[in-house]
Amino acid sequence: MRPAVGEPGGPAAWRRAVDGARVALHGRDWADARWSNLYRRNSRYARAEPADPEAVAAAARRARGGDPPPIVQGPMMKPPVWTWEVPLYFWFGGMAAGASFVALACDVAGDARSARIARRVALGALVPSPPLLIADLGRPERFYNMLRVFKPRSPMSMGSWCLTVFGALASGAVGADLLGRPRVARGLGAGTAVAGGYLGSYTGVLLASTAVPVWARSRITLGPIFVATASLTGASATRLVLSVTGLPRDHPTRTALGRVESGAMAAELILSEINHHHLGRLASVLEEGQGATWFTRAKWLARSGLALRLLGARRRGELAHHVASVLFMAAALCFRFAWVFSGRSSARDDEAVARMARGHATRAEPEAPAITVVHHR
Repeated sequence: MRPAVGEPGGPAAWRRAVDGARVALHGRDWADARWSNLYRRNSRYARAEPADPEAVAAAARRARGGDPPPIVQGPMMKPPVWTWEVPLYFWFGGMAAGASFVALACDVAGDARSARIARRVALGALVPSPPLLIADLGRPERFYNMLRVFKPRSPMSMGSWCLTVFGALASGAVGADLLGRPRVARGLGAGTAVAGGYLGSYTGVLLASTAVPVWARSRITLGPIFVATASLTGASATRLVLSVTGLPRDHPTRTALGRVESGAMAAELILSEINHHHLGRLASVLEEGQGATWFTRAKWLARSGLALRLLGARRRGELAHHVASVLFMAAALCFRFAWVFSGRSSARDDEAVARMARGHATRAEPEAPAITVVHHR
């Protein structure tokens, strides 16, 4: 291999920073270190400067902007290990966020009864989320450990905090409803909707902030896509519950929620199609494999629901609206599974990972140099 700086096979320059120096706080005879002194600012081991700093900077620029090497030594990265708990958590969390939006809209419109029911739907949808997240983490204390720090730049840290804050606000709002404190319930419900804006979108941001090519390349659209799905599931779940609890068919809230469902589902399909074309060669994981299977199911369920809502509802009446809502919710769940499983396939595409690191992930195949992928076991 040709080194980025220097000549291949050349000896490295080395000398002790201090004669007879030892690493501070490190035990003798290869014992464990209590604290590494190598990364402290006052360490004499880190003061050496390269002979030509510009050569190092130029090598870094070439690595970022140049073509991938002709032979990619794979595997390049470890695929995500998420199982079924994560997409199901995404689905329930989005439903809770969407129901909080519905509750706030009902309060603004003056429909207090529907707002109370929507707040209960939001809290009920949130209940499975912590167990699902803990099941994926493996041990309950890991969820607690994520709350010991507050890192605004970490979607995982902020998501854990948002889930906790959302749950507290939603519980308080439902409790205020039960105690007959409508003003307090409306205030806490508004706070729940604000937290729900982050809860419904951070999962998409979480995926986009990784190095998985198909997720990272979709960073512009993943957030809006997840918000659209959250609004859809929240509106569908609330509408079904309102129907069961006796809200008249021609009530304005039921009519408005049906339109929100259809609009959010259409937005999901449009954004997904735009993102598909934006991905370029990375879209292969959406066209074949396990992720593609889930995407196909999601799109057919969504199209069937839209067709039933727009064409069959007038003839078949109320039942057709209910079936369309169920189809929309099923489509949203399939979309969640599709994104998770397509990420696995994308992470195994070593050529895509190599091109993504250099900004060439979507370059057309005829213009890109041939790449050989070699896997070492």
